[in-house]
Amino acid sequence: MAGKKKTDADGKPDLEQSLEQLEAIVESLERGDLTLEQSLQAFEAGVKLTRQCQETLAAAEQKVQLLIEQNGTLKSMPFDSEA
Repeated sequence: MAGKKKTDADGKPDLEQSLEQLEAIVESLERGDLTLEQSLQAFEAGVKLTRQCQETLAAAEQKVQLLIEQNGTLKSMPFDSEA
């Protein structure tokens, strides 16, 4: 199974896969050996991946809010990002 891409229910790469791709893009941009056109394409891909990651994290946050249980009943509570 090595090399098999993981995807979420929508067929998008999962969060870990997206973060790995984003890290690779950042590293290639930092090396500075890409042409201007390649750099722009890499940057655009990075922006798309960042947005996908933000959407995935927002969906996870909503699930956490719904699943917090207090006194035997579900209670929606704000997500504490400081924890």
